[in-house]
Amino acid sequence: MKARLPQGYGSGGAQNLQQLARQAQKMQDQMEVATAELNAKEYTASSGGGMVTVTISGELEIKKLDINPEVVDPEDIEMLSDLITAAVNEAIRTANTDKDETMNKISGGMNLGGLGGLF
Repeated sequence: MKARLPQGYGSGGAQNLQQLARQAQKMQDQMEVATAELNAKEYTASSGGGMVTVTISGELEIKKLDINPEVVDPEDIEMLSDLITAAVNEAIRTANTDKDETMNKISGGMNLGGLGGLF
């Protein structure tokens, strides 16, 4: 008994694979462009009502850290540390959310498995 392919899967199989490969390449190219654009962006977040402001790059590197002199209390360094940590973490969350949303737009929400972390 011969196995039969479902209707529409006959001689066009190679052509369908080529079309799929072209689409995948186009998506990869778009992701590479988007990644470069996202890495060039800067994200700013603050904590403590603006007492500490952090700017990071899309590559999650701190570019600028502003501390309002009013918040500097030599007897409460722990609070300053907490404010800096909160501002940095918020900036990182903002950058990651922006990256996720951009990549989801390109991929159409398709789960790329482990590939998403590469971009």
